[in-house]
Amino acid sequence: MNILALEPYYGGSHKAFIDGLSKVSKHGWTLLTLPAHKWKWRMRHSAITFAAQVSELREKCQKWDLLFCSDMLNLAEFVALAPATTAELPKVIYFHENQLTYPVRIEDERDYQFAMTNLTSAMTADAVWFNSQFHLDSFLDALAKFLKSMPDYQPLEAIDKIRAKSSVYPPGIMDFPARRTRQPGPLHILWCARWEHDKNPEDFFKAIQILKDKNVKFRISVIGQCFRDRPAVFDKAHNDFRDHIDYWGYQESRNDYARVLSGVDVVVSTANHEFFGIGVIEAVAAGAYPLVPNRLSYPEILGLGRTEGTGQFFYDGSVQNLADKLSQLAARVEKAPLWPAHISSSILTDHFKWQNLASRYDNALELLR
Repeated sequence: MNILALEPYYGGSHKAFIDGLSKVSKHGWTLLTLPAHKWKWRMRHSAITFAAQVSELREKCQKWDLLFCSDMLNLAEFVALAPATTAELPKVIYFHENQLTYPVRIEDERDYQFAMTNLTSAMTADAVWFNSQFHLDSFLDALAKFLKSMPDYQPLEAIDKIRAKSSVYPPGIMDFPARRTRQPGPLHILWCARWEHDKNPEDFFKAIQILKDKNVKFRISVIGQCFRDRPAVFDKAHNDFRDHIDYWGYQESRNDYARVLSGVDVVVSTANHEFFGIGVIEAVAAGAYPLVPNRLSYPEILGLGRTEGTGQFFYDGSVQNLADKLSQLAARVEKAPLWPAHISSSILTDHFKWQNLASRYDNALELLR
């Protein structure tokens, strides 16, 4: 089967996802992509741009059996503009995020036209795939509230129609090199989220400050994608904890990233927003012990309530409880491994590896043909 994939924002998790899926799939993939820059403009113009590109490829007799796109594409517009033979293909849209529940600093700043784009795209698609059940549920709940806020002509029937064709397909991760033997030393703590307010870095550094005030021995590595306009807390923390830092800032290469993950003891999240949590899953796959808040997608992806003993990987969401648990891990790592005998990183993450997800994706795509 030949698949046409359209990715208007080819960077970060979007790039990793479509590259990983197309690499392990048994199907043939044609990837049309645009650079990961100015996401709002990508959502506005990508349907026009891709329709023109597809028209050129069709003139060269390229044919496909299925169309696959991400939530950054206005799929309804693309279908209206694309050649009929392409517009009539079975269509899958993959929601990495959505513009109804993606956080904004001030709610009045939210542009609901982008939410409408998500809505009409989901209505146009034959299958709507989400990266987590949490994401699917939160999107449909928010969509119901959004549509009920309309003064009239509320298309509430769209909710059930979208739900009926929605499924959860988690993103995959690649294999990591064998973990190196841990050398004696203090607890090495990793924070690997985007350097933005929705990842709540303030709580992470407050907890680290508590450890410092208690004279707990620790090292930290703070990586993840960072931007020009980043929370001021990072510059302050870089100064406050300069004697405790091993790695700081975005790791440009996959090898550098893997090297950091292979040497840390625990990965921490303080996120107030997370549709999936690929950074945490990758760190766990590399051997890091997870410590995450009991909210968002984390209970789902780490198997809380499904796998015995996973409750130990969660804290109650407060700074004090996070600091207390980190203190306990700092004491434990000096005497014994952090991981319990009956749970391993592979138990939590092997089912997210691309080689184990490939057939599930391929089979689902074939059913839509």
